[in-house]
Amino acid sequence: MLYSSKPAPAAPRNPIAKYPAACQRPAHRLSVVCFLLLLQFAALTLFASADTGPKPVKAEKVAPAPSSLSSEEAQSLVQRVLHTELEATESLNKSLTHPMQYRIRKASPRLVTTKLIVETKDGDVARLVAVNDAPLDPEAQLKENARLQSLLDDPSLQHHRQEREQGDTERVRKIIRALPEAFSYQYAGIMQTQQGPSYRFTFTPNPRFDPQDLESQVLKAMAGELWIDVAQQRVTRLDCKRLKDVDYGFGILGKLDQGGTLLLQQAEVGNHQWRTVHMALVMNARFLFKIIKLDTTLELSDFTPVTTDLNYQQAIQVLKQADLAR
Repeated sequence: MLYSSKPAPAAPRNPIAKYPAACQRPAHRLSVVCFLLLLQFAALTLFASADTGPKPVKAEKVAPAPSSLSSEEAQSLVQRVLHTELEATESLNKSLTHPMQYRIRKASPRLVTTKLIVETKDGDVARLVAVNDAPLDPEAQLKENARLQSLLDDPSLQHHRQEREQGDTERVRKIIRALPEAFSYQYAGIMQTQQGPSYRFTFTPNPRFDPQDLESQVLKAMAGELWIDVAQQRVTRLDCKRLKDVDYGFGILGKLDQGGTLLLQQAEVGNHQWRTVHMALVMNARFLFKIIKLDTTLELSDFTPVTTDLNYQQAIQVLKQADLAR
């Protein structure tokens, strides 16, 4: 574990208040600083709201699952599916055609937060609803109401938030583009899941991979498994581990330590929409003189469609009504 096994001290009345504002944003959206520390792999938008539209995959065009694939065939299949994921991410950044409301629970050894998220054409809006699995006390509720009111009073705050989200998405696209070249994929059979059979691929670092930017360097020294839904040709699982330390700027800018792990799971949540449902990250990192130790789990659930023309002001009212209904 990255933290002491001793019980954490009792939480203050509003424990979320002691964390920086960047960490109080929707948990799957990381600030630029957090991205440089984690290089955004943890919040891979590949799984963070992919939207391919209402049309189901045409089953008649999906070939039966093969008993084996050559290295070239495995690489080709993975590349094709990752291209689909990249297109979904790019489409999402241009227009949110199937926005949703959902719940996200973020757990670490020292803090558990639960938020309601509403996606809008103006960017995501979040409301904190529980800390350490307990409803907010009256003081914390007042602070959340004041924060949401400040968004209503100053639209530039939401505009800046949306710009940060778009910047994060662009960085993630660089990572997705690099995935086919970063690893050597080997077919490892079929895995049965709740949604049906998935191709299972193992991957190891490609010794010829030459990262062209800071973002894609995060893929160095990673190995693990990638699962792809056979019928819908979408990624369902990414499970990987860092095999050795990775330095940035010869270690001057930062370092990701050996042994970090990442598990991401994606599923169809209705109306042929694919979303993140689980993420678990353990990682030690250093950026300049700042040390980060992470042991974080995200659970996303209760996905419900909202109207496509919803603006962020209306989303705030939705969140207020949802809180009153609790």
